[in-house]
Amino acid sequence: MAGLKRTPLFPQYRAFSEMRRIDFGGWELPVHYYGIQLEHDAVRQQAGLFDVSHMGEIYVTGQFAETMLQRLTTNDLARLHDGKAQYTLMCQEDGGVVDDLLVYRLSADQFMLVVNAANVQKDIDWLEEHLIGDVTLDNRSDATALLSLQGPKAQRILQSVTDAPLDKLKPFHFIGETEVCGLPVLLSRTGYTGEDGFELYVGADSACGLWSRLLEAGEPAGLLPAGLGARDTLRFEAALPLYGQELSASISPLEAGLLPFVKWSKGDFIGRDALRRQFAEGIPRRLVGLEMRDRGIPRAHYPVCDDDVRIGEVTSGTQSPTLKRSLGLALVPAAYAEPGTELQVDIRGKRLRAEVVRTPFYRRA
Repeated sequence: MAGLKRTPLFPQYRAFSEMRRIDFGGWELPVHYYGIQLEHDAVRQQAGLFDVSHMGEIYVTGQFAETMLQRLTTNDLARLHDGKAQYTLMCQEDGGVVDDLLVYRLSADQFMLVVNAANVQKDIDWLEEHLIGDVTLDNRSDATALLSLQGPKAQRILQSVTDAPLDKLKPFHFIGETEVCGLPVLLSRTGYTGEDGFELYVGADSACGLWSRLLEAGEPAGLLPAGLGARDTLRFEAALPLYGQELSASISPLEAGLLPFVKWSKGDFIGRDALRRQFAEGIPRRLVGLEMRDRGIPRAHYPVCDDDVRIGEVTSGTQSPTLKRSLGLALVPAAYAEPGTELQVDIRGKRLRAEVVRTPFYRRA
């Protein structure tokens, strides 16, 4: 895997003899440490620790930072206060998605954007193209490591190594400066698994120490390291979108079912006119859940058919580790989006029966 980028935690990988690594968007990252099923179950039942340091962190600073980001994103930044984060999207003029991201308000004139790893340079180029006033960008991705501690026991484990008042930290809120395991971090109650959890932003040179101390602290509670495989199956069960599959330059937020994160009332933003037109005329395609009725597993890009006519395609699919059912997400014409609609998935030349079902497939109690 010569030439691939590595996270600051790469030296820790050597401790896991069963680990399997792959090229993920130019990064050498673990698919699993012990096995996808084991790691998936740990997150659903106890806790898992992810290295997601490949994600990008871009600081946007200046008196006009909020004004600029309001113009570039679909959600309403005016709803943020210091210490609060927001899920949002950046769109093209035609409504296609540049990226989906988290925006952290650090202060009135400074925001941190957390963007998808494969889109970091594209996002920076997009931001630079739309700079206004005194706004400056600072790409701190290489200097920042990101650890994600997820699962029903995540709070108990994390509270054992920090004095931060976790019981008072609400979802999508963060503490800008605190210590975990004696190391300075930005600590947020966010995640991508469908479980409660926390994300810890730490200097790259402190990442290995934080990783090993968290695993040690969580071992009695069943904490396991978790790789890309479990991260994908967990987010899939929760029907959380993955850029490049459920979202792209050719798939709008409305088609992906993300209307709650598109705020018409905030005023103008890039892509607003196209999205308003799409909404008024009727959203042409919908992202739906599929459950296989015949034996087979739907995978990304498999055709979805109505009898002999191809009408769409699977965006993500797997045998659900939690539910033990063969499930998929698919983009289909709106006329086929009603739960109970019978369709077929073409799996290696065989048309297998599937049914449209409600999402998310999994929701924590």
